[in-house]
Amino acid sequence: MVNLPKTPTGNPADFKIKTCLHSVSYSGLWRGQAFLSVDEFLIKAAQLGFDGVELGSKRPHASLIDYNAAKRKDLRARFNDLGLDLVCLAGYNDFTAGIDKVGVPNVEIQAIYIGELARLAHDLGTNMLRIFTGYERPGHPYDKQYEMVLDGITIAARIAADYGITLIVQNHHDIALHHDAMKWLLDEVNLPNVKAAFDAWSPTIEGLSSEEIRDAVHLMKPYLVHTTTADYQKHPRFKYEFLQTYYAPLLPQNRMVMMGEGYIDYATFINALKEIGYQGYIAYEMCEVLKGGGAIENLDKSATTFLNYVKQFQ
Repeated sequence: MVNLPKTPTGNPADFKIKTCLHSVSYSGLWRGQAFLSVDEFLIKAAQLGFDGVELGSKRPHASLIDYNAAKRKDLRARFNDLGLDLVCLAGYNDFTAGIDKVGVPNVEIQAIYIGELARLAHDLGTNMLRIFTGYERPGHPYDKQYEMVLDGITIAARIAADYGITLIVQNHHDIALHHDAMKWLLDEVNLPNVKAAFDAWSPTIEGLSSEEIRDAVHLMKPYLVHTTTADYQKHPRFKYEFLQTYYAPLLPQNRMVMMGEGYIDYATFINALKEIGYQGYIAYEMCEVLKGGGAIENLDKSATTFLNYVKQFQ
């Protein structure tokens, strides 16, 4: 039986700030970023004052390769020792990968992978697994790619249900990125253990106004059980065109900054979460090159800035 996460109540009085730190923040994956082991990360999150953590389910953290039954039991006990909630496990899938290789059952392979992550999530003591949809591949019909995502989530969710796990779909990959498409996708899946991990940064990058972002949160209300935050500044980019003696504009580069210093509209987004009586955690991730560098001290400063920033919305 699935222990379903709580969906929004519709009552702003039920909203409570619960903070969560994503382990990718100390994974060493980004240029200059310091690395902490899983145990060091958990100690760090507890010391900084987070209520819970989101744990990346790939190396260098909680990879299926490295966590046998004994290690899973030990890690679950560690959460209890530190008084931390394991809010969710973060999966890393792409249901449209391999669309050009029709002989390989990629959707089935990824659904089974997600099923094994669901088993890991169960063993570690959480009821949620974050997943993605798929990146859009050029040269292939959009609806074929959408169908692969729909089938993959449906198959994976039925496997995950055996372990009591809810799949939470993040608006991150190309397919069903916009909230209208995401709501449509989740409506089509129509399974009780498939919900949304809906974030503010992609709607802002999509160019939505504050009113549209608020409307998006209200639209996603039936599904919204988790959200992840990070703030960015745009660095304009140009390419010199020699024959024209001119600089042609390119897409800007996003660089991460402390919460409240960037252009992501978190004031509107978090206030909208409050309006719908959101019941989940607000997670924080450092998942880009960070202003000030990736040393432990600056990562800690960034995490603490987040904690102070979200307090204003309680």
